[in-house]
Amino acid sequence: MTVTKILNLLKEEERYQENTINLIASENYPEKIILQTYSNIISNKYSEGYPGKRYYSGVKFVDEIEAIAIEKAKQLFGAEHANVQPHSGTQANMAVLFAVLNSGDTILSADLGSGGHISHGNKFSFSGKFFNIVHYNLDESTNLINYEKIRELARKYKPKLIIVGYSSYPRKIDFSKFKEIAGEVNSYLLCDIAHIAGFVCTGLHQNPCSFADFVTLTTHKSLRGPKGGIILCKNKYAEQIDRMVFPGIQGGSLNNIIAGKAICFELALKNEFKKYIQTLVDNSRVFYQSLIKNKFDIVSGGSDNHIILIDLRNKNIDGHAAQEVLEKANILVNKNLIPFDKNSPVKPSGIRIGTLGITTRKFSKKDIIKVADIISDILNNLKDENKILEKRKIVEDICKKYPIYKE
Repeated sequence: MTVTKILNLLKEEERYQENTINLIASENYPEKIILQTYSNIISNKYSEGYPGKRYYSGVKFVDEIEAIAIEKAKQLFGAEHANVQPHSGTQANMAVLFAVLNSGDTILSADLGSGGHISHGNKFSFSGKFFNIVHYNLDESTNLINYEKIRELARKYKPKLIIVGYSSYPRKIDFSKFKEIAGEVNSYLLCDIAHIAGFVCTGLHQNPCSFADFVTLTTHKSLRGPKGGIILCKNKYAEQIDRMVFPGIQGGSLNNIIAGKAICFELALKNEFKKYIQTLVDNSRVFYQSLIKNKFDIVSGGSDNHIILIDLRNKNIDGHAAQEVLEKANILVNKNLIPFDKNSPVKPSGIRIGTLGITTRKFSKKDIIKVADIISDILNNLKDENKILEKRKIVEDICKKYPIYKE
């Protein structure tokens, strides 16, 4: 019974995804060939260690696959060293922090409302428990990075490490300025490019590998790869990082996922991928301009990537309520703090929208505008159940035009 139940639930999930417009900025659809690596027989192998230096025998093909993944990652980002084993972006960050810091050392990073990630120092995360965290905020008048204020905080607190990276910042980042700040106070610089990795590797965003001591990222967002993380660093830190990933914080690597990462990196080197990333930007522009026409308040006024952050205070609705009512219409967004939010993360003042999923599914500009209009209609008529059902039918009709995986 359990097997049948699980298999049926998986089929239901597949149907649900096909009939849902997914605007969650941290989710995407990998290429079908990458999806197929997940259940490959190579997942049976234990591979503690690194290529040529394993604890178990019988890993010659595992070694070859991981070596390819490492070389492709280095080529893609112009990095000196790559570790492709982290199971997630959080574990990639954990490996870096534990490799170069001692408990109680000071970290300077963005707070959640300014787009920082929980692994950058949130009190409920390992980073907030082991280290002394000083947060910087965005500029209150522009909602953009204020480099001079960050410089002042760095001079005042002398952090051992500065983290630059965001989960909900829609604008470009000048990593060279963070490098200047870190250099002034003799701090390590960690750049977390989980969301913008695809923009970086295609040249549509400044590459932090030229400036940072460490770069971490996830492979499943703008890179369209499997769920997982990687670490890029200078050669002088390679041994420290590798030893901290294994045996420091992880055991055996996920060989099927590393195979998917290798394919993902190869695909990201192609011209078609750069066109895809440019389309992400174009679709974001269409989306936020449509939302502005519908009287939504867009944080920072727009977006340079796939992320659109919406301040809902003028709509008299919190992010949690907006997320719930949109889900009824098969539109997925996530509640999100906005800069200087006075509400809690449970019921924040905003929602975050991303164009990854709809770009991968090749939504037309016309249908993107239609989705923005649907969101507006629903959030302006929260208690009109008939309208929600009506919009859900329109959503399902739109989705039928754009199958996730064509036969």
